[in-house]
Amino acid sequence: MAMHDPSLTHARYALAVTLLALLVIVLGAYVRLSDAGLGCPDWPGCYGNLIAPTSEPQISSANSAYPGRPVEVHKAWKEMAHRYLAGALGLAILFLALLSLGRGKPTGYPRLLPWLLVLLVTLQAALGMWTVTLLVKPAIVTSHLLGGFITAALLWILTLRLYGPAMNSYVIHRPGRLLLFSRIGLVILLLQITLGGWTSTNYAAIGCSEFPTCHSGLWWPGMDFTQAFTLWHGTGINYEYGILGAEARTAIHLVHRLGALITALYLLPLAVLLYRTGRAAITQRLAWAIGLLLMLQLGLGIANVLGHLPLPVAVAHNGVAALLLLALLTLNWQLKRAYRIE
Repeated sequence: MAMHDPSLTHARYALAVTLLALLVIVLGAYVRLSDAGLGCPDWPGCYGNLIAPTSEPQISSANSAYPGRPVEVHKAWKEMAHRYLAGALGLAILFLALLSLGRGKPTGYPRLLPWLLVLLVTLQAALGMWTVTLLVKPAIVTSHLLGGFITAALLWILTLRLYGPAMNSYVIHRPGRLLLFSRIGLVILLLQITLGGWTSTNYAAIGCSEFPTCHSGLWWPGMDFTQAFTLWHGTGINYEYGILGAEARTAIHLVHRLGALITALYLLPLAVLLYRTGRAAITQRLAWAIGLLLMLQLGLGIANVLGHLPLPVAVAHNGVAALLLLALLTLNWQLKRAYRIE
């Protein structure tokens, strides 16, 4: 295909925006896991400024304006870096939407999806504001995290649709059955990602200190499921470092651990079935990608427990979850194309 083909140019741009969205997810995880989510106590600025305060006069003025939240420069810069990058993503998505109105757009350029992304990134901005103003409330932070994953997922779908005309269709045996299985797998993974967000935002990632047992050699210690899954505890509460007791955090952690087991027991056989059924190299590569990403994700989860949540491992756990989601979306998209031409 010629280099000047508008469909290829638009597809490459959509791919670049998708990579930017993945970077925002990873940086957001880093900010949250390094306890910098309230590095700036206001929004959209930082202590009333567009940049984090660094000089002694700026810090002194900020501390006077926010006496309950003294400046921690390193945390403030982490938070602002995430906001700058998220702002750049929002502008990039808006440009994608404007391309859908232009005369130079390729034939079949999606119209609804880019504007849906604009609405979603606007909601993400609001959730980012509420994350700060509601003092990292778990329900808000989890929604913000899930919104980031959905943004990356929709951008990837747009990328696949734009690359579609340049990609071959592959023969897959009984794609309808595989498509149903892969869609169920996608739902299971999204639920597990949501559980992971709830685990992280409630500071329950090490709610169990051992693996495969939980505490003191126990598989099923005392737990408080009522408090663990209470979505709303009221306003005016600072949720930084968590407010739940040990038994509630253990309950969240074990549910997430069980969710990981269910996800693995579903996706690994799906990958094997895909590998055996697919008649093209692309399906076998997808099977390998899903299987390897899943095993890597399980290993990172175990390392988080045994290493007491080392920051690089915890951040990677978020990033690999996003890649696994994109791999499953690619599988669903490819199977849907095969089903249509069967």
